[in-house]
Amino acid sequence: MKQSMSKKRINKVGSLDEGFSRISDGCSLMFGGFGGVGNPPTIINGILQKGIKDLTLIGNDAGFPTIGIGQVVSQGRAKKMIVSHIGSNPVAGQLMIDGKMEVEFCPQGTLAERIRAGGVGLGGILTDIGIDSMIEEGKQKIKINDQNYLVETALTADVSIVYAKKADTFGNLVYETSARNNNPLVAMAGRYTIVEAEQIVETGALDPEAIITPGVYVDIVVQSEGIDWKWAWE
Repeated sequence: MKQSMSKKRINKVGSLDEGFSRISDGCSLMFGGFGGVGNPPTIINGILQKGIKDLTLIGNDAGFPTIGIGQVVSQGRAKKMIVSHIGSNPVAGQLMIDGKMEVEFCPQGTLAERIRAGGVGLGGILTDIGIDSMIEEGKQKIKINDQNYLVETALTADVSIVYAKKADTFGNLVYETSARNNNPLVAMAGRYTIVEAEQIVETGALDPEAIITPGVYVDIVVQSEGIDWKWAWE
């Protein structure tokens, strides 16, 4: 006689406090988004409210002074940033000039590939971007087929924070238009990945063809408290 076997579905939905148990002073924090759009607002507000500091922030940019990750930077909570640019946040520039925050600049495409490499377990990438410029300072060079390349190390972080339009209870993710920027790569490269989702549905409710990030990369999903995107057009 056959015995029926029930499969217990994994539920990764949790509270913001559970997620914050992994974010502490001095940790490295990788964030998705571009210019604030796609940054997880509820998680960032929590970082500000809890007074978490001395962070190493890894992401595309420094946001704007009062928008997205830029708020963390503007309040002096970051000791270092690894970014493609900080030009949209003059406070970040001043902190760098004053020696209060270290900034490691990385070309945008190279930065994305370094994060992707970290997410898939590679040690780094080879690129000719930055050859014979200040970018190559202190970096190893390799010649392949008479072409010089820089060795750019892979990037990972203690915690990745991600913003998604929809998540199911297993952590499969769907993003909305440009808010997808960098979030799929960031989700892969964190040793612990926290997802803030606008909408959380049961596993199986998402169209499999629409899922961008598989839930295997996600550790916890928290409900977003909402955000008004009107600022982007003002």
